[in-house]
Amino acid sequence: MKYFLFFIALLCFTVSFSQSNTFEISGTVVSTDDKMPLESATVHLERIKDSTVVTYTITDKNGKFFLKDNLSDSTVNLYVSYVGYRTYLKKITLNQNFIHLNTLELEVNSSALNEVLITSQAPITIKKDTLEFNVKSFKTKKDATVEDLLKELPGVEVDEAGKIKVNGKEVSKILVNGKPFFGDDPTITTKNLSKEIIDKVQIMDSKTKSEAFTGEVTDGEEKTINLTISEEKNKGVFGRVAAGGGIDQHYEFAGMLNYFNNDQRVSVLAGGNNINSPGFSFGEIRKMFGNINSMSVSSNGTFTIDGRTFGGGAGITKSQNAGANYADVIGEKTDISADYFYSGSNSENQTATQRENILPDSRYYTNSTSSSYNDSGSHSANIGFDIEIDSTLLINVDPSFRYSKSQNTYTGYEASLNNSKVLTNESHTNSQVENVATNFTNKLNVTKKFGSKGVYIKAGVDVRVNSRESDDYLTSLTNVYGEDVNNPNNPDYVLTDQTSRDQFTDGNGDTKTLRSNVSYRLPIIDKKLFVNFDYDYSNTKTDDTKSTFDKDVEGYYTIFNQTLSTDFEYTDETSAPGIALSYKTEAFSARIASSYLFRTLGNKDLLRPEFNIERRFKNMQLNSYMNYKLSDKASVYLNYYLQNNPPELQQLQAFADVSDPLNTIVGNPNLEPETSHSFYAGFNAFDFQKKTGFYGYFGGAFTDNKVVSKSIVTEDLERITTYENVNGNYNAYGGVDYSKSIKLDSLRSVKVGFGVYTNIYKNINFNNGVQYASHVNSFTPELDFTFEWKDIFEIRPRYSVRFTNNKYNLDTFEDTQFLFHQLRVRTVWYLPKNFEWRNDIEYNYDPSISSSFQQSAWFWNSTLAYSFMKDKAILTLKAYDLLNQNTNARRTATQNYIQDSQSTVLQRYFMFSFSWKFNSLGKKGETQDDGMFIFD
Repeated sequence: MKYFLFFIALLCFTVSFSQSNTFEISGTVVSTDDKMPLESATVHLERIKDSTVVTYTITDKNGKFFLKDNLSDSTVNLYVSYVGYRTYLKKITLNQNFIHLNTLELEVNSSALNEVLITSQAPITIKKDTLEFNVKSFKTKKDATVEDLLKELPGVEVDEAGKIKVNGKEVSKILVNGKPFFGDDPTITTKNLSKEIIDKVQIMDSKTKSEAFTGEVTDGEEKTINLTISEEKNKGVFGRVAAGGGIDQHYEFAGMLNYFNNDQRVSVLAGGNNINSPGFSFGEIRKMFGNINSMSVSSNGTFTIDGRTFGGGAGITKSQNAGANYADVIGEKTDISADYFYSGSNSENQTATQRENILPDSRYYTNSTSSSYNDSGSHSANIGFDIEIDSTLLINVDPSFRYSKSQNTYTGYEASLNNSKVLTNESHTNSQVENVATNFTNKLNVTKKFGSKGVYIKAGVDVRVNSRESDDYLTSLTNVYGEDVNNPNNPDYVLTDQTSRDQFTDGNGDTKTLRSNVSYRLPIIDKKLFVNFDYDYSNTKTDDTKSTFDKDVEGYYTIFNQTLSTDFEYTDETSAPGIALSYKTEAFSARIASSYLFRTLGNKDLLRPEFNIERRFKNMQLNSYMNYKLSDKASVYLNYYLQNNPPELQQLQAFADVSDPLNTIVGNPNLEPETSHSFYAGFNAFDFQKKTGFYGYFGGAFTDNKVVSKSIVTEDLERITTYENVNGNYNAYGGVDYSKSIKLDSLRSVKVGFGVYTNIYKNINFNNGVQYASHVNSFTPELDFTFEWKDIFEIRPRYSVRFTNNKYNLDTFEDTQFLFHQLRVRTVWYLPKNFEWRNDIEYNYDPSISSSFQQSAWFWNSTLAYSFMKDKAILTLKAYDLLNQNTNARRTATQNYIQDSQSTVLQRYFMFSFSWKFNSLGKKGETQDDGMFIFD
């Protein structure tokens, strides 16, 4: 640690003696012909020697601009651009701190129609609600991916998992020339497409196809990135392949091939590994062969993408996957996209837990171990048709199909001990389960616009058919111990009850769902204020059968066990008429929508007709939001929701589920719906010139009639559980995050970030039949520091500490406090001869964990890479878990128990890998004259 602190001090010393100069440049931009100020013109500075963007801004409503930065260069180029005008260029000498340029006049471009071509010199252009970056203006390393490019764009953040945020708002999807690229997972696009084929990066609010077609207002809380490729670059083949092998037979291979021919795109990929990685992504060096989130419950590397799971669960996983994607335009009116994906995995895992169960007047203890093996595979196919009949009518058809099959073998042991640590019950369980599921979905949406004032009508139908089959072979032995009634002086417990099972369960289920909706929008004030009339209807019917058979004397499963068998028919029917008002101006948008929900829940028990139920619910629902743009750099957001959620049918069923001998569950047919009031407020301010970012948020929810479990623990430590409605539950959360970037000179920069996050909960629950309230408060400060010496060195230390305090209103419950430390340091050295060395070091310390588990650990990944063949090929030597201390030991605390757990994790290995990228896309287009004129 002392070396780390010394290094930070050395960096601070370097900052103090930086030789860069601070400057400020101001001026006014007007039109030459009428001398009127030009609002939202882009003004930016470039270094002369390599055209790197130094800083940029846009003009205000009076045409004024202001630039501030620091740079060691003596001269720079200043560009001013505006749609329909010739680009202005002036060389600026940085010989003073304050430079005022007075009035800059832009001439109208007689060939302004050429503006649609990819010829603009401006690094950033604002077009209504779209922010557009010119890729040529942003320098990246050689062989950069789209992810590398995004990290260089102002206001864009990419975390270690590839998650993207723009001005603090999450990016939900990435398009290529306006169309999805290999489904909806952004990381497949950002990690596999090369920066060199991209011309523009466009950022806009996320919208559905129908919303984009009608020009509807959205809340702007999610963003979409569109990557444009010019026609000259949109023909050819590109992709990459990679393979690696290491000690203990660790391996990984992956490959992706893409064929682009303007509107037609074909992509295929395949991969496999046994190091808990999806295997299809190609993050350069830092994530080479594995995006493993170590030192956490997800250290097994499980990924879920568009409903598909890679990795398969905790433990050590072998995964395989393959897929294909196709996109094209049929005729002039129909866009088509289709994809197929296969994913398979084999997982092995062992777990151990120690749980202290808290009762109002005592405690008891549960220790368990388990071993599992899972083999699963899934196939999915999706196809989409977007048919634009004319400029007023759009039809979207999106069918999809999924098939999955899994086999799971499980062995477990659990023992419960009373308050005196005397064994009270124990169970041994072995099971073999096979599940097969098929899912078919077809969505049809029709949107029709009328006139130019924003009137439209939309209608949609969603049909889903799901079926599942399961075979479950189970053997179990449950022993219950108690006092020796025949010998009261015997201090040891003796066997008082025993349950032995050897059973086969045949399960079948079918679910059919029909959903439909219609919406009509009518303008009150043209293009500003609208009223929507909506109606939603859904009907779901589920048949669920589980037939359990005990083994007969001849060893066959022929004896029908009605107690453990079920045969249900569920129905869930809803209808909801509603009305909404929406308002939109350039700086302000708001929406409030209300609906009245009619719901009928029904259940027929074909084996126990006396438990048939039907419940009807009526309630109001409300959702609203408000988004106000304070300036181009700051905005505030508010929302409020009133929601009513009915109890689950399983919670309403009155029969006793005794499938677990130690935990009997009985439903409550008198439950009422939950009513929840939730709200959220957020504020963000990002100043690109000052290189500062601030984001703050606060939210919460109040819930009445919350459905909670109510358990009674018997003397034999067996549980009988039902459900009750309770009032008084609430939660609140908030946080602030601030970051500041400091450019020391053209090569060195520092970024400092600080965040504080808090959560407050009040939960009403039952413990052994006694109602109580628990208050849980957590507070987490986090400090982040980044120093970058371009093409030489980078370091990013990050430290966080989480304080958690649990309080209870029962004197018999002991209040608890927890403390968790995490330190993470990431470094990269750009070495001579095309070598690159990266390190990822993490330290976790949890003093509250039981001494039987590992309380602290260092986790160190190190990668040495060598690039050659003009940076198209990379050789990598990776050391994973170099100190061999990886662990996922965790303490979980609730109002009812404190649990320590640990399971199998991937540990130290060394791997040697090779990656090669190829690209035969068309030649880059020549830069055309865009009417730029120059002043010296």
